[in-house]
Amino acid sequence: MRTLCASTLISEFLVIGFAGLVAMKDPDLSTGTVWTVSGIAMFLCVALCGVVTRPGGVAFGWALQIALIASGFVVPSMFFLGAIFAALWWASVHYGRKIDEAKARFAAQADAAAPDAA
Repeated sequence: MRTLCASTLISEFLVIGFAGLVAMKDPDLSTGTVWTVSGIAMFLCVALCGVVTRPGGVAFGWALQIALIASGFVVPSMFFLGAIFAALWWASVHYGRKIDEAKARFAAQADAAAPDAA
């Protein structure tokens, strides 16, 4: 699960950076505000890569997805991109857990077979 979720988060990191560039064109927003908010979101993406498998990590990921969708109020294309990344986040968590279960099942089978071979 960690690999799939981290891949999604790193992609979001890049999209948030590009959305910050787009948001800078809004005359109502100061450059400092745009990059403070974008920088915090980008940092959270990278930090979440390391804690996604810990308790609450997936929930924090969902909160980040909601914030990404809500950023559509500043950069309208983020409504669409946020929804895409929320779907990717769901897929990463859902299929990542299935992969982890399969790996654990295969490891248990290998451990069970190892004493017989010896």
